Amino acid sequence: MESELSSAREPGFKAALTMEANDDNDGRYLCYLQVFLGDVKVWSSGHYSKMYVSNKCIIELTKDGDLRLKSSNKHVGWRSGTSGQGVERFEIQSTGNLVLVDAMNMIKWQSFNFPTDVMLSGQRLDVATQLTSFPKDSTLFYSFEVLRDKIALFLNLNKLKYSYWEYKPIENKTVNFVRLGSKGLDIFDDNSHKIGRIEKPMIRFLAIGKKTGNFGLYSYKPETGKFEASFQAISNTCDLPVACKPYGICTFNKSCSCIKVVSNGDCNKNEEGVISMKKLCDHEMVELKGVTTVLRNGTQDCDGC
Repeated sequence: MESELSSAREPGFKAALTMEANDDNDGRYLCYLQVFLGDVKVWSSGHYSKMYVSNKCIIELTKDGDLRLKSSNKHVGWRSGTSGQGVERFEIQSTGNLVLVDAMNMIKWQSFNFPTDVMLSGQRLDVATQLTSFPKDSTLFYSFEVLRDKIALFLNLNKLKYSYWEYKPIENKTVNFVRLGSKGLDIFDDNSHKIGRIEKPMIRFLAIGKKTGNFGLYSYKPETGKFEASFQAISNTCDLPVACKPYGICTFNKSCSCIKVVSNGDCNKNEEGVISMKKLCDHEMVELKGVTTVLRNGTQDCDGC
């Protein structure tokens, strides 16, 4: 399923049912419904929870209007939750929004309401909604959040969260929602008046990096045939939340150096024994002169404490 191309040279959107190999090598596959802009994945049904199948991945629009992903044994791993709402078909719009509509062409479900780590041009995020990016094989994750006084990037680890970048509108006005347009990311107040903009022309999407936690505004470059970041919130490597591996410090020359009390080796190397945990545990507190952190405003989510 594909949308029309926005121009003869730019790639368009397409929706696909995909099966991917499972990293555990246990004979199972990952089953997703996904949206692509060219070869860039911009939405996935498996962003928050994975669906595993042994041999087949089946997509079904039921008679009562529920879109489902099933395995060969009829186990439902994902559903739209639109039973009884008169859904008759699903389609992908020119904006990349995957929608389920009824006979009157009214939208009953849309992927724009379930953001992942990408925000597309034309998409809106209201206050208290967020984009999330999950680094591979890590317990931390990054989030781009719309708050009443700002938009901000956060590093989340267990119940702790730290901000490492923020943008506040002029005159400390109250934020209601943000919307990505062709000219950049616009910020609006409760009366839908524009109160701020991160301006870059010809933007197709905003994305949060899985490895870095940086957010960028991406446009298509015909000369390379790729989408490239025309704006990045954080331009200095050392300002990234996890610029170095554990026990490393990002220096003024934008390289990582080990905390000397830990090891005399290179923290970036994966050699066995490079990091001496015993040396670290011999010290309850170590003073690191001239070292600062980009993480700030640490908070704790105490739900269930």
